[in-house]
Formats: sequence, C-alpha cells, structure tokens
Amino acid sequence: MVRAPYTVGDTHYTLYDSPCVPRTHTLMEKTKEYTLEWGGRTLSVRFPNWTEQANGSALVQYGDTVVLATAVMSKKPKGFGDFFPLMVDFQEKYYATGTIRGSRFIKRELRPADEAVLTARMIDRSLRPLFDQRIRNDVQIILSVLSDDKVNNPDILAFIGASIALHISDIPWDGPVAAVRVAKEGDTWVINPPTDIMEKTPIEILVAGTKEDINMLEAGGEEIKESEMQEGIEFGHENLKGLIDFQNTIRAEIGKSKKTFEFNEDNEELISFVRTYEDQLKKALFSDNKQERTEEAGKVEEEIVEKTVKKYPENSEYASAVASILETEMDRIVHEGALVDNRRVDGRAFDEVRTISGEAGVLPRTHGSSIFMRGLTHTLSTVTLASPSRAQTIENPRTEYTKYFMHHYNFPGFSVGEAGPIRSPGRREIGHGALAERALVPIIPKIEDFPYTIRLVSETLSSNGSSSMAAACASSLSLMDAGVPIKAPVAGIAIGLMSDQKSGEYKMLTDIQGPEDHYGDMDLKIAGTKNGITALQMDVKIGGITPEILTEALARGKKAREEILGTITGIIPEPRESLSQFAPTIETITINPDKIGAVIGAGGKTIKKISEETESEVSVEDDGSVFITGLDKEKVQKAIKWIEGITHTVQIGEIYEVTVVRIEDYGAFVDFLYGQQGLIHVSELGDGFVKNVSDVVKMGDTFLAKVVKIESGKIGLSKKQVPKNTEKES
Repeated sequence: MVRAPYTVGDTHYTLYDSPCVPRTHTLMEKTKEYTLEWGGRTLSVRFPNWTEQANGSALVQYGDTVVLATAVMSKKPKGFGDFFPLMVDFQEKYYATGTIRGSRFIKRELRPADEAVLTARMIDRSLRPLFDQRIRNDVQIILSVLSDDKVNNPDILAFIGASIALHISDIPWDGPVAAVRVAKEGDTWVINPPTDIMEKTPIEILVAGTKEDINMLEAGGEEIKESEMQEGIEFGHENLKGLIDFQNTIRAEIGKSKKTFEFNEDNEELISFVRTYEDQLKKALFSDNKQERTEEAGKVEEEIVEKTVKKYPENSEYASAVASILETEMDRIVHEGALVDNRRVDGRAFDEVRTISGEAGVLPRTHGSSIFMRGLTHTLSTVTLASPSRAQTIENPRTEYTKYFMHHYNFPGFSVGEAGPIRSPGRREIGHGALAERALVPIIPKIEDFPYTIRLVSETLSSNGSSSMAAACASSLSLMDAGVPIKAPVAGIAIGLMSDQKSGEYKMLTDIQGPEDHYGDMDLKIAGTKNGITALQMDVKIGGITPEILTEALARGKKAREEILGTITGIIPEPRESLSQFAPTIETITINPDKIGAVIGAGGKTIKKISEETESEVSVEDDGSVFITGLDKEKVQKAIKWIEGITHTVQIGEIYEVTVVRIEDYGAFVDFLYGQQGLIHVSELGDGFVKNVSDVVKMGDTFLAKVVKIESGKIGLSKKQVPKNTEKES
C-alpha cells in the first residue's frame, strides 16, 4: 500500500508498506560555479550533488576536459600501523574521448596504465606531506577523467581537483596546494601548454606547492642548464599562487569544519619514557653499516615496547603509540645530528658521495650489461636489442604511440634483506623505472639513426637509498657496453635536507642513504649529462622548500653528477665500436610507398616467404621504411636484394639474370629480381628461326636477358640481344 508522499528539503519520498522497497528521487541542484582565468583559458569548478556521500568533491573543467575529484575518509582508524594510509587513484575513462579500445573480447577499463599510475603518484607526493602523519584513518582520493578534449592535459586538473576536494571537506589537511605544467616555446615560458607545444618543447616542468613554497617537482629536458631549470621552476611557482587564493575563496564560502583527532603519541609520560633510551638510539643510528644499524635499532625498539607492555598492562594501545613515538624521536635525533652536531649517520661529509665502483660486460650472452655500486646500493643493468617491430604500442584514452626505448626497474625483497612473494611491478617500481627512463631518453639515438628497439632492465640487487639514480648510472654503462651510440652517459644523484622549520636553519646532504631519506625533509633526484639536466624529481616531508634552497641543491647535484660521470667514463669511456655478436643485424632501406603491397603480397604471402627463406624478420612501415632483422648478415643482405628487386622500376635496356618458370608455344616466362616476371617471345630466344621453345630453354634454366619492351606494366625480354661477355645488372 502506498502512503502519502512527503518532502524533506529537495528530496521527495514515497513510502510503501512492506514488502515493497522504498524509493527516493533527488532533485538536481543548481550549484554555484567558480571560475578563474588561468593560462589564457577559463578554469571552472562546480560542486553538483553528484557525490553527496563523499567527504568532499569537485568537478573541475578546463577547455572541454573535465575531472571529477572525490575525497573520502574512513569512519574509524584501520589500526595502529607505521604509516598514514593515503590512497590516490587516477582513472582514465575511454568514454572521455569517445573511444572504444581494448582487445577483441575485453572492452572495459582494467588495470591503470603506467601513465595513470605515475599521475596518481605525482599527486600523492604533493598531498601527503600536508597531512598529520599520525592519522590512521584511510583517506582515499579518486580522480576520474570524465571528458578529455586531448588539448588540456587532465593530470593538472586532477591535481587541482584533489586539493579542492580535500580543502572544502571535513578531512584534516594543511592545504591547499596547486600545480602547473611549464614548457618552452622558443624563448618563452608557457604555463599549461597545449598538446602541440608539448610535442616540440625541449623542457617540461611540473611544479607543485603552496603559496610560499615548492613541495613537489617533476621535470625532464634535453640537457638543461641548472639556471634555466631554476628559472622555469620559479616561473611555474609564481603562476600557481593565484590558484591558492582561488581555493581559499571557495573554502571560505562552502568549506566544512575540519575533524579533530587525539593521539596517544601526545602522551608526555610516554615521550619521556622513550627519551630515556636516547643514548642507545644514537649509538644504533649513527653507524656506516646498514645491517648493524637496522639490527641495533630493532633491538632498542623491542626493549621499549616490551617494557611499555609491562609498565602499562591496562593500556594495550600504548605499545603501538610508543612505536610511533620512537619513530618521531629517531627523526629528531637524526635531525639534531646534522643541525647541531654537524654529523651524518654514516660519518660522511655533507657533500661527500659514497664510494663508487662498477664494471661493464658482466654477463656473457646479453647484448650489454653492467653492475654499478654506490655504497650499499647495487644495480645490475642489461640491454636487449631487437627489431623495430618489437617496439611497445602504448594505448590510452588520449593517444596511441610506439615506444622504441623502454626502461624497466625491479626491486626484489632480497635487496633490503626481506622475504616476500614476487608480484607484478608495483607503483614504486613503475615510478622509479619511469624516472630513470626519462633521464635516459635524451641520450638515446633516434630510430632513424639506430634502427633498434632497446629494452633496458635495472635489477636492484642491494638498496640503501636512491636506487632509481643508480639505475640511470648502471644503464649508461650497459648501453655503452652494448655499443649503442648514445649521445653522452647519464649519472644521477639524490640530494637531501635536514631543516629546522622554526629557525629556518638547514643542512644539505649529498647522496642520501636510507635513514637520511626516511627521516630527512627532502629527496631531490637529479640526473643528467656533463652538459645539463635530463630529469629531476623532488619530494618533501615538510611544507616545501624555498628558491634559495633549490639553487643550492641544484649546484650540489651538478658537482656530484660530474664526479660520478668521471667514474662511469673511467669504466668505459665511450660506446663499443661494434654490437655484441649475439645482437641481431638490422638494416634499413626505403621503398616507394606505392610498392608496399608488392612486398607484402596477397595475404602476406611474399613477405612471409622472404622472412622464411632468409631467416630474417621484415617490417614495413607506412612511410616506406623497411627494417630487415636477422642473426646472419649474409641472409639479411639477401633479403635486402629481394625487396629491392621486387620494388625496382625496370627500365628498357637493363640486363638481368632470369630463371625459366613456364614454357608456352609462343615463348618462355621468366622470373628475375626476386619476384618480377616477364616474357621472352620465341622470336627473342635465339638467332634465326626457333620452331620449339623447348629446343632452346628448359624449365629452371638460368641465363641473362635484356629488357626490350614495357607495355601496360608487362615486361618483354630478349635472350638473343644480350651482348657476349655481359654481366647481369642485378
């Protein structure tokens, strides 16, 4: 039975007696739209009631690109862990570009592409430092690309949307932040460059931060000078400040009150108890031996937790609280060691790089290999060369393109002395691999000059800080060992920071290792050649850094990079003159695109025959480029001649070696040039009258013949018109 309907606010209810199911209908709200002119276009932010159950959400639009950002915090903490549980997910929808892609059977979006993972990591790295790290409630940011005009990149909108969704929500967070992409068009800096500029720019920088400081960087370029890199970063930071004011205006009008938390880590009695172990902690932390440091710190932690349980049996949560306090105290001790005692955990000078060694050609059957060791960070790198057809096709909602150079990074548990299952690459491995790849791309030869697909794999065998930069160094060695004609070797280094946020005092650390990364305030990875920077990435654990700190950090990075490059070129000064004997031979020829069909043949019959008989792989591009790959150089040359023969435009007067393939009463049909066919009329077989063709030639006979006629694509040849002592032309 239906009861009388009623309304609460804008929601209309109709009640039914059991067992009917109640139904509701919500009216669409007219929401206020906030706009900002930014980078020559309008940024629009709306708050429709589409996601009413999220803690915060925003619909962000730039051009025709639209991103929905949502922020949710769980009602209860997940328990006492050792980190703040933030999840950032970036979702690209194929419908956003009006595209249906995927395999024949699967048309829905599955696991995110690497580019989506990298976007999520980039946003996470800027948001995370602004949360209270003691929070143990799950916080999830989901960024969904709903519409994509393929001109305005959705990653910047996702970043802004994430900040706005958090800022207006009741989730405690010390934002807002903003991000901007910077590129160069000629000599002019451009913010949020459209796709056509991005395809040509020699430098790309993504700057994120607050109004005062920079708290995250991603950059890549073609050997960029430090001064130019800094100029671009400061330009970007200046152009994101308006976005901070924009977000604060929105929060002032529609923002919710922030939730508050109480933490056991604020218990002064527990803090004092942990501090009684300060001398033991210092002894454990300040050691140049990672294994001893980890072992001793673990023993101290076990003792503290054990005594806490005995001292406070009625407060079971105190043991977990003490573990968190202990982490905070170790952070303080490492900071004071640098700022007060001028002391690093392993005793090095602040600008000192750990001991470096390496070797090229360490594996017998790979096309190139090396081992690079910096302190306790050890990386094995291998190079595999293959034909262009082995390139990777990247497909995403925005575009589809081919990658002829790939770098993959692996980080097994044994590299840090841990046991665990081997799984597919996680976000960290994808991110580290992409950073090293970006550093190497500017030195890799173009496919037109070196027609190989190149796959680099960096295996982290032992890790104690900055393994991604070790991967870049090891990759340079293995590329040169493989004989790849790289432009110049690349080296990478991580620069760290220990700072006092109240006094502003800081100490910069060159080549940070484990504890300095874990407890430090900045991880700035800089990679490049002797001529300039090719990749840069920065994370912070504080609000951000000033331009002055950045200037010093870039200078430190250059000095360390040049030192490491000296070691790399000491191991192998330049690419080897020849490729490995196990690497394939690849030759490139260019044919008339109109002849592509002749090379491929009906149903691929011709190209398949060429490949099988020459034991080569033949790849034909739409522009007429043909790549022939094989392990036997002579057979590769045979395939080249075959293709050149098929595509050659025959001229009257040319002489070829021909083979009889068919005999008729009026003449003999012959094959020549690996696939072209012609007719030798009976009158052209020999001097005088020839009664029977078979009296002069037999099936399979080979001899020289001259082209005497070409009509409507049909070729006529002559045996009798070939001058004596003539050599074939092809």
